[in-house]
Amino acid sequence: MENALILFGLLFLFSVMFSKISDKYGVPALLMFLAVGMLAGSDGIVGLEFDNSQIAANVGTIALIYILFAGGFNTSFKEVKPVFKPGLVLATLGVVVSAGITGLFAYYVMRLPVLESFLFGAIISSTDAAAVFSVLRSNATKLKNNLAPLLEFESGSNDPMAIFLTMTILGLIGIGVLPDYFTLFSNLALEFILGGVMGYGFGVIIPSLINRIKLSHWGLYPVLLLALVAVLFGVTEKIGGNGYIAVYMAGIFANKKEFIYKKNLVGFFDGVGWMMQIFIFLTLGLLVFPSELPEVALYSFIMAVVVMFIARPISVFISLIFSRYSKKEKLFISWVGLRGVVPIILATYPLSAPGVQNSQLIFNTIFFMVLISVLSQGTTLKKGARYFGVVELGSNDPISLSHIPISYNHLKQFTIGKNSKIIGKNLTELELPDDFLILLAKRGNEYIKAGGSFEFEENDLLLILCDNEIRYQKVLEIYQF
Repeated sequence: MENALILFGLLFLFSVMFSKISDKYGVPALLMFLAVGMLAGSDGIVGLEFDNSQIAANVGTIALIYILFAGGFNTSFKEVKPVFKPGLVLATLGVVVSAGITGLFAYYVMRLPVLESFLFGAIISSTDAAAVFSVLRSNATKLKNNLAPLLEFESGSNDPMAIFLTMTILGLIGIGVLPDYFTLFSNLALEFILGGVMGYGFGVIIPSLINRIKLSHWGLYPVLLLALVAVLFGVTEKIGGNGYIAVYMAGIFANKKEFIYKKNLVGFFDGVGWMMQIFIFLTLGLLVFPSELPEVALYSFIMAVVVMFIARPISVFISLIFSRYSKKEKLFISWVGLRGVVPIILATYPLSAPGVQNSQLIFNTIFFMVLISVLSQGTTLKKGARYFGVVELGSNDPISLSHIPISYNHLKQFTIGKNSKIIGKNLTELELPDDFLILLAKRGNEYIKAGGSFEFEENDLLLILCDNEIRYQKVLEIYQF
């Protein structure tokens, strides 16, 4: 047990420390995590034996649940709303087009059987949320025209289509019978609809529940949210929906509302997201045998070029043909089609599936392609953004603050009466307008900072900042202060 804990701790510690190399030299952190896993594996320095693809797939599923929720939870709904339609088209039609083109090349280049060729295309067809979130959010460059939310939304919602295509083709290989296409597409539509509905429902419920449950310790709120995310995924999958869409959408809609400890919880799940990324990339790094990779190096390089320069651009231009994005913006979107943890997880499925003759070849090639994608595309994102002219001008300029003082007329004092409807409620439950700020409360002889969890009591004296007298009176009336 002691040795296992030391090894576990050191692997995580090295992964975190190697992320400093990522910050300094622009190498994506995910590549560092994979490298640590490979060095610790059976072909590496440590020689840790691990070849259980089923465990790796299960670990990947759990990790991806929380990576997607953390990504959605850290995303502003206002940013996603304008890019919802093009993002959804990229996440569905774009994946199908990319899978088809890649599968066609796999048939002629790798000489795989027809179904295995299109299985290969399906596995590598989706961009990866973990990789895209990591690279975009660690990059200080601000992108024009809501490109960052589009890319994040696409990467968070295109996994279901890739998973659906992969499982469908694996089923065909196993039974050798053509499917009922009406049933096939009906099931796909049902997965997306149920996933979206469940995600929206939980996203609306989560803030209200957190505001009303009033737990005695703040540390229980992260536990509550972890449990809710697990339940959401499980229930959605149980009723035939797509759990990945559900948890991602739940994170986005939960972020839309204010609730107590919101900033702390968002920060907590940002840490959970990173921990899960390290965990799954370490696991996948352990699973691969580096000594087998040189055999697939040529195939991997050719297919990576096909995906980056042919399949991905064609899928983007077809999907966004009626969008407002310019040619250069579409080219940049094409370039940020990073592959990552999801394709590697999907590549483990053929290893334990019946009838897939070239499963090990597919896994090793996909793994090498992900390395090439993250290394080449992830390290050149900032240069690519400047080359295609999609950098927001002045985005890195320091913000100049106005030195105009606040007028005393904007500060109001208000005492809560015994009949007020807000007594017993906390500040976040009120969802006050942005220009109506409760700065301070005096309760007896005590001055209290009015944070999100602050509960109003009778005779509280509030110090309020509001520069609009009409708005001030209207808010007092609506919320029945």
